[in-house]
Amino acid sequence: MTKREFQDRLKNACAAVAAAEAELTEIDSKFGDADHGLTMAKIAGAISAAVDGAEGGIQSMLDDAATAVMALNGGSAVPLWNTWLDGMQEEAPEGDEIDVAGIKAIFARAFTELDDMSGAKVGDKTMMDALIPASQAIAAYPGSDENELFTAAAQAAVQGAEATRQFVSKFGRAKSYGTQTIGTPDAGAASMAYFFQGLAQM
Repeated sequence: MTKREFQDRLKNACAAVAAAEAELTEIDSKFGDADHGLTMAKIAGAISAAVDGAEGGIQSMLDDAATAVMALNGGSAVPLWNTWLDGMQEEAPEGDEIDVAGIKAIFARAFTELDDMSGAKVGDKTMMDALIPASQAIAAYPGSDENELFTAAAQAAVQGAEATRQFVSKFGRAKSYGTQTIGTPDAGAASMAYFFQGLAQM
């Protein structure tokens, strides 16, 4: 996959998140601060603009994206997404091409960095409910086709986000609502699922 192809996938991912702003706000309004949609739209806009104007190779592009997110004022999603993107760039190649093994490496590093920061597991009703299965799908992918890899990751992320409807929130403001949160998906997991769905588009 070339830098340009990766760039296009990232922009598609950001577009998918931005398009879901109203839905994410609606979800977050039930037990959160109702700001997740706006925050994620800001994050998506920052990433998209950064990768669109990025010079240098893939590592430089991802570093620009992480830096752009870090500069934002927003909710808890900002440092989480910055950490995830920063993890990607740490393992990314300096050049303009990346193969499936390289893609697997950057997403593995990104997950490790965010996992260390977050501490949330599947069932805790957070963005990790989508990211953990997506990361596992990428790690387990046996082939050499990035389209298949991203499709598998997107499917896993969507299933993970949908499963959060069954869970009780264990983090953030929603935690205080206890079992009332059952039946509502997690906004952070939903936005992560939209991001992976966008990555799967060319």
